[in-house]
Amino acid sequence: MQVVGLWRYPVKSLQGEPVEVLDAERDGLHGDRRWGIRDQQTGRILTARRRPELLAARASYDADGTPVIRVPDGRTTAGPGPSSDALLSDWLGSPVSLVRSVGSDAGRAEYFADATDDSSEAIEWTMPVDRYVDAAPVLVLTTASLRAAAALHPRGTWDPRRFRPNLLLDLDGDGWAEDAWIERPVRIGEATLVPIQGCIRCTMVTRPQPGLEHDVEIFRTLARHHGGLFGVWCDVLTRGRLRVGDTAVVQLEGDDDLVPGAVGPSQAVMEPSEP
Repeated sequence: MQVVGLWRYPVKSLQGEPVEVLDAERDGLHGDRRWGIRDQQTGRILTARRRPELLAARASYDADGTPVIRVPDGRTTAGPGPSSDALLSDWLGSPVSLVRSVGSDAGRAEYFADATDDSSEAIEWTMPVDRYVDAAPVLVLTTASLRAAAALHPRGTWDPRRFRPNLLLDLDGDGWAEDAWIERPVRIGEATLVPIQGCIRCTMVTRPQPGLEHDVEIFRTLARHHGGLFGVWCDVLTRGRLRVGDTAVVQLEGDDDLVPGAVGPSQAVMEPSEP
């Protein structure tokens, strides 16, 4: 397999930035989801599950590593502080602040009990410490899974941006290839990742964003045909540099060597569960 896409998301639920090179650190990818927008009234970190408009803004880093946010009307702000908080509060229509995940308490956020109904019960969950990620620090998706899903809902737009992977791996054929990788090391460039669980999808994949329309059938398709799973959450096993164009190699169960592009049969489809 080959890395054909590499992204980091400086601010939780905002559009991220595609990059050509990115370092895998002990607890994730450099700069990924290190910042969030916190509701000053509830103390929760906002996500596009509850505030879909977040997906219309874009976040990146400047040359000094400061997060830069561009909101839909073209205004920009850089780094934490009163000016950023004022701009973001004005844009979102409620008092918020830009906060860093490192050194803060684990972030709290909400999702809807029914991923297809924004009027359903809002449920709170707590994210891992030091990064505003949902379950694990690195999300991997393959082109094989994208093709498998697109065949089931061909009218949908199965753009990787809907699913916010950190890495997109090009793999021939179709099918839920990543299912067979759980607990098997995946060497990518200088780093090694280990998938720990399938990514259970939620209302985020249905949300509109620049160039993509609202589409509830995206989630329904995944829930109906694959237990709501799409892609795999991974931990970092060995730190190192990742690059677009790197080869990805999966270790088969019981093998001592890493075999290029090795995949086994998909695991049984799981029942849908909470994100």
